Amino acid sequence: MLRPFTAACLIVACFWANVPISHANTASGKTEKKSNAKSSAKKSAADKNATESAWDADTAGQAEARLIEIYKLIGSGQNKEALERSTKLVREYPNFQLAHLVHGDLLASRVRPIQTVGDIPDVPAGTASSNLNDLRLESARRIAALREPVPAGLVPSQFLALSTASRHAIAIDASKSRLYLFENTSAGLKQIANYYITVGKAGTSKLVEGDQRTPLGVYYITSNLDPKSLKEFYGAGALPISYPNVLDSKRGKTGSGIWLHGTPPNQFSRAPQASDGCVVLANPDLLHIINTVAVRTTPVVIAPQLQWVQPQKARAEAKSFEDTLNAWRTAKSSGKTDQVLKFYTQDFSSGGKSLAQWTPTLQAEMQKFQGRTIELKNVSFLRWNDTAETMVVTFGEVAKGLKFGLTKRQYWVRENNQWKIFFEGTI
Repeated sequence: MLRPFTAACLIVACFWANVPISHANTASGKTEKKSNAKSSAKKSAADKNATESAWDADTAGQAEARLIEIYKLIGSGQNKEALERSTKLVREYPNFQLAHLVHGDLLASRVRPIQTVGDIPDVPAGTASSNLNDLRLESARRIAALREPVPAGLVPSQFLALSTASRHAIAIDASKSRLYLFENTSAGLKQIANYYITVGKAGTSKLVEGDQRTPLGVYYITSNLDPKSLKEFYGAGALPISYPNVLDSKRGKTGSGIWLHGTPPNQFSRAPQASDGCVVLANPDLLHIINTVAVRTTPVVIAPQLQWVQPQKARAEAKSFEDTLNAWRTAKSSGKTDQVLKFYTQDFSSGGKSLAQWTPTLQAEMQKFQGRTIELKNVSFLRWNDTAETMVVTFGEVAKGLKFGLTKRQYWVRENNQWKIFFEGTI
């Protein structure tokens, strides 16, 4: 016989439904970097150190994997086993709000049918209802990742060619609240992890400073911020990315301080849309990424929805562009300025210089090669396709016979079925 339902069961679920999922006091100015948000109750130094030690000891993705196992048990009608596991999960992760909500549902299910995650009768309107809806959406996104896994061997369509200098790559699917981490192996890209993430309160497609949107495009991790220099709001650390990139600036987009960062000690995760534009992960997941990827060479693709393709298809689609890149290299090796300039757009710019102003720089570079054939080494090109098809290209430019040269990044755009360069700079 089922044990009698007590008010305490409902109180547990209601309490965790009311824990804030996003910080209402976050400043809307310069993104979360400028946030003045503080915890409602300060933890002691000992508590904070204990929490940080737990981040270090935890295995990335472990808490979510255990929650998913609980979902599976519920789906197969094994509620008793699910309750036992959820009891242990909330004890070990006291700040995992969604786990507490599921635990509360399992307690309530002992006396009545549960129709949905967070099945709490008569929830008052306002903050409690809003936060409960956030938790339900978080649950739905996590379950979708279980039900709709990426088929083995597929890669995001943006990754056409990745240099061995990039040992890892990151792709983010905003529609699924998911970050995918890849290792760049000799056999190609291999997915090694995927994590639940949070994006901006207003969604994606960042346009201006303070719009609370997460940017879309191809970026690179630019630095690794020391967590000791950050407010505890950012959790285990932060990895800034290169927003605005060249294409963003060309389109007039503004803003700064877009990071991959963690959560404060009293939150395991946040709602799918809860940041001021940054990408937010649970601290154990972020720490795994921080300890895995390299600064400057790790690309980060943020897409509204990732398109997954077979690697051989990506390579085939890269071939026509690769031919164009080699044609540019051949033209530059020839030393003929007019032949090289055919590969540049009329609105080309570099360092604030127009094509005409930059041409002497090009000629000086060509003169240094003194007729030597130019070789391109460690070539990467990543495709971005929205209102225009763009290619972000990184390579080492070296004269044949020499070991060292400049590392360059170019932005190409397809105009009337022809690829042309609208930016070129030295890294």
